[in-house]
Amino acid sequence: MTEHSLAPRRDLGQNFVADPNTVRRIAKLACVGTSDQVVEIGAGLGSLTLALADTGAAVTALEIDKGVVPVLREIVADRPNVEVIEGDAMRIDWDSTLDPNHRWVLVANLPYNVATPLVCDLLDEVPQVRRILVMVQREVAERFAAPVRTKGYGAVSVKAAYWGSARIVGLVPATVFIPRPNVESALVEITRHDPMPDHLAAADPEQLFTLVKTAFGQRRKMLRKSLSGLVQAEQFEEADVVSTDRPEELDVNAWVRLAAIVHD
Repeated sequence: MTEHSLAPRRDLGQNFVADPNTVRRIAKLACVGTSDQVVEIGAGLGSLTLALADTGAAVTALEIDKGVVPVLREIVADRPNVEVIEGDAMRIDWDSTLDPNHRWVLVANLPYNVATPLVCDLLDEVPQVRRILVMVQREVAERFAAPVRTKGYGAVSVKAAYWGSARIVGLVPATVFIPRPNVESALVEITRHDPMPDHLAAADPEQLFTLVKTAFGQRRKMLRKSLSGLVQAEQFEEADVVSTDRPEELDVNAWVRLAAIVHD
């Protein structure tokens, strides 16, 4: 950064990893090699990019910062298995960027301010990304992996459980970042169901997540209150869902049953 007169941009949520052991650890946890296609979002100055390239995987490194992109290209210039793309992950055309005929693995240190919506969008809209390993704020990672009936369980927990299985695979201290954040980070892995189980495929995802988001938007209310107008009393009974429950008491299977009946 000093050599190129760069400074981390707060508006982009930039916290660069400055510890080689951490990026090697992430690359190892990613379990990728020469036969894998990897996409990295927010490649920054390439510390994780280089670690991923060392595995032999083909790496597509996406970076939004126009000031950083030329430096990143210079850093990976001798790595033929790395392609750098300048673009915004929240707006990019993923089908033209990531060949839908290939299976992709996302490995990234995501900016805290976009991590949750970005991962949710990828789960909903980019099925060619079959596995996700991202470093995010610990609280965010815990929400993705939270089991039913726990404090962290919410709409993103249901979304992750619908599309796959989520688990926290490691913690990352604030000391490895420049600048140093005020929170602890964690590595969360989400692996898509392959194939989607029949009992989950019974629901329309849009209908499912509309119900889930509406209910968790009023999570202290009973379902018969928060979902009034969307779900009839007899539909709760038909789905074997207790209408006086609150949303955190329903696992993904219960949400799917309810959404499938409402959709019909």
